[in-house]
Amino acid sequence: MTWVPTGLRARLVITFLLVAVTASAMVAGLGYQIIRRGLLEHAERGAVADVRETLSRITLPIGASDVVWPSDTTVTDEDLGGVVQALEAPERTVIVTYGDHQSSNAGARFTMTDVPDQLRWQAARRLVHQRVLLRDRPWLIVATQIQRAARDGVLRPTGLTAYVFVPLSEEQAVLSRLKAALAQAGGITLVLAVTLALLSARRVLLPVRRLGAAARALGAGELQVRLPVRGRDELAELTATFNETAAALEDTVSELRTMESMSRRFVADVSHELRTPLTAMTAVTDMLSEDAEDLPDDAGEAVRIVVREIDRLRVLVEHLIEISRFDAGAATLRRETVDVGDALADCLEMRGWADRVKLTVPVGLTFSLDARRFDVIVANLVGNALNHGAPPVVVSARVAVGGENHGALEVTVRDHGSGIPEEVLPHVFDRFYKAGTDRARSVGSGLGLAIAKANAELHGGSITAERCDPGTLFRVWIPKQ
Repeated sequence: MTWVPTGLRARLVITFLLVAVTASAMVAGLGYQIIRRGLLEHAERGAVADVRETLSRITLPIGASDVVWPSDTTVTDEDLGGVVQALEAPERTVIVTYGDHQSSNAGARFTMTDVPDQLRWQAARRLVHQRVLLRDRPWLIVATQIQRAARDGVLRPTGLTAYVFVPLSEEQAVLSRLKAALAQAGGITLVLAVTLALLSARRVLLPVRRLGAAARALGAGELQVRLPVRGRDELAELTATFNETAAALEDTVSELRTMESMSRRFVADVSHELRTPLTAMTAVTDMLSEDAEDLPDDAGEAVRIVVREIDRLRVLVEHLIEISRFDAGAATLRRETVDVGDALADCLEMRGWADRVKLTVPVGLTFSLDARRFDVIVANLVGNALNHGAPPVVVSARVAVGGENHGALEVTVRDHGSGIPEEVLPHVFDRFYKAGTDRARSVGSGLGLAIAKANAELHGGSITAERCDPGTLFRVWIPKQ
C-alpha cells in the first residue's frame, strides 16, 4: 500500500523539498561535470605537452642513416632504455617499442597488453591519448610514433613508438574531495530546505488553521467568532469573506431564534389560554353526554361528536403544553428509586388498559428514574399500540446484563397488528406525523411519540421502533444513573 500525503502541510513541505533537492542536484551535477571535464582536460593537456616537449629534446640513436628504420640493427635495448629514461617520471610507466624490441622503465606496472588495440593503431599515425581504468585507478595513456626531420626537411617516422602511462590519482582525489564537498553542501541545503519549508508552511497554513478553528467554533454555535484580517493577499480576502459570512449568519440565526422564541411563546400562551375554556367545555359536555341517549338521533350524534372533538382538543392542548416545556428547556428530571412493575401496573390501571395489555416484569425490579415522566413514556407507547395496532399488546421490562447497555433498563411494547410500514419508521417520532390517511382524524395528537422520545432522552436514554412479524416493537433504553 503506497502512502500518499493528504495534509496540506505535508504536501507543501514535500513539494518544497522536491524543488530544492532537484535544483540542488542539478546545480551540483552540472558543476561537478564542468569541473571534472576542465580538470581532466587540463591534466591531459599538461601530460601531452610534457611528452611532446620531452620527445622533441631527446637524441635518437640514428647511427649511419638519416632515420632509424625498423630493419636497422644498430638500435639496441640500451638505446631504447635511454628514450624510456628521458620520458619517465614518478609513478609513470613508460614503454618504448622498436620492431620486435621493447623496453620499459624499472617497476613498470603495465605491459603492452594493457594498451587498447585502437590506441596502438592510431599511435602509428599521430600522437593520441586516452583515459583508461587500470587496476581500479584512472590513468592517461599518451602514445605516439616518434618522427624526425630528414636532411630534406620531411618528417619521417623513426620506427620508435612510445607509450606513457600518466597517473590521474591526484585529479581523482580532487574529484573525490569535490564530491564529498558537494554532498555536504547538498546535506546543508536539504536541512535549510526542510527548515524553510516548515517555516513557509507554518506561515501559509497558520491563517488556514485559524479559519478552520473559527469554522468549527461557528459550527458549534459560537456565532460571534471573528478573525483579524492581515495583509492583502488571497488568504486575507478569504478571512474577510469568512467574517462577513459569520456576521450574516449571526444576524440570520438571531432573527430565527427570535422568531422561534416568539412561536414557542405563542404556542404556550395559546395552550394555556385554551385550558380554561376547555375545562368548562369538558364539564358541560360531561353533562350533555349523560343526556345524549335521551336526545333525538341527530342531536345525540351531534353531542357525541362535540364530546369526542373536545376530548381530542384537550389531549392536543395538554401535549402542546408539555412539548413547549421541552422546547423552552424547562423540563426537569426528578429521579427516585421506583418499583418498575408497580409503575407499569399503575399506568395501565389508571387508564383502564390492565385487561387489554399483557405485562411481563420480574418481581422486585427497581430502577432509578422519574416516575411521572416514565408513566408518560409508557402511556404514549401503549396507547399508540392499542389505537393503531392489534392485540395482544405485550409490555415487558428487564435490566440488561452484558453488552454496551449493561445495567440499563429495557422496556418493550409490542402489538400484533399489521405493523408500521418500513418507509415510515424513520418518521414515527416526528411531531404531528401520522402514518397513512386513516390516522389523519384519529384521537391522537401526533405528538405522543415525540413526547415519549423527549422524556426518554431527558433520562439520557433512547427509543427505537422496529417491524416484527407481526406488529411493531418499541424499545426504550434508560441507562443507570
